Amino acid sequence: MRIRIRGPGGVSTVSLDGAATVSDLKASITEKTGLMSFTIKSGYPPQPLELPLDVTTTLNNIGINLDGEQLIIAAMGGNVSSRERRPASPSKNKSNTLSQPSQPLALERKTRDVSNDPPELPFDTHSGTLVLRVMPDDNSCLFRAIGTAVFGVNQDAMGDLRNMVSAGIQSQPETYSEAVLQRSPEAYCDWIQHPDSWGGAIEMGILSQSLGIEICSVSVQDQRIDRFNEGAPRRCVLVYSGIHYDVIALNPSSPPFDKADMPAEVDITIFEGYDDEVLIRAQELCQVLQKRGYFTDTAKFDIQCNVCKWKGNGEQAATQHATETGHMNFGET
Repeated sequence: MRIRIRGPGGVSTVSLDGAATVSDLKASITEKTGLMSFTIKSGYPPQPLELPLDVTTTLNNIGINLDGEQLIIAAMGGNVSSRERRPASPSKNKSNTLSQPSQPLALERKTRDVSNDPPELPFDTHSGTLVLRVMPDDNSCLFRAIGTAVFGVNQDAMGDLRNMVSAGIQSQPETYSEAVLQRSPEAYCDWIQHPDSWGGAIEMGILSQSLGIEICSVSVQDQRIDRFNEGAPRRCVLVYSGIHYDVIALNPSSPPFDKADMPAEVDITIFEGYDDEVLIRAQELCQVLQKRGYFTDTAKFDIQCNVCKWKGNGEQAATQHATETGHMNFGET
């Protein structure tokens, strides 16, 4: 029997003979996903699959035919697997980092909601539909996007990912110095663990290394691709619209693949590192978003302080105002 395994790291297939047991299946899942403790869902819509406690039970006697079935595997409690807890190392990507105020900066962007009508592109060669999965506007969109890509749509891994960033900074004081972080490493670690703190290039560099994946960020404004931990065997693809991150997913839809008609729980969000066709199609999807105006030019956009009604232009001016006044709440105008 052939069983499709969709875990935090992507999709793979295992082949088991007719005498295979529950123990064999669990061992195969651990081998493919690196997870020692996990939950299993199957069917459509996906429902929890409870395997017999007797691990010597053969798969032919568990009351469900698993041949050709897709099993959705999630870490128990949303924890990161031991395989994924690798220490961070320097990212090859560099970016200019603005001086940050001592507290998180909240920024409300103009309504550019595409969640009710996300762009979808047929992806015939991959037997599915490429679709944008929109993250909430809550200043944690980067962590939500990466968490959705790696751990699944229903897993809340933001706290774990923020802790992972903090651990990466602490383990590499020479790489993540005060000059790079624009504040002391201790202060930055405290800051990034706040649920309203933005993430960016530093966080993607650390998380890509810690998770052992390449993180590709495609800009809506100009379709530029920034790659973190380039060359890793697997990758996820994010969409960056200026002050917000969403995630690209391949929905295993029905032919002719022009509509993402399967639930988001079965999305494929981790791709092979050599599969650059995914990046090309992601750029095409971002061109659709650009035509819809789904981006913010952070260097020039008009912004207002929601505390004192100060007005200015661009993220840098907002950051300077926050540093000088302590006002942390801004809105795009």
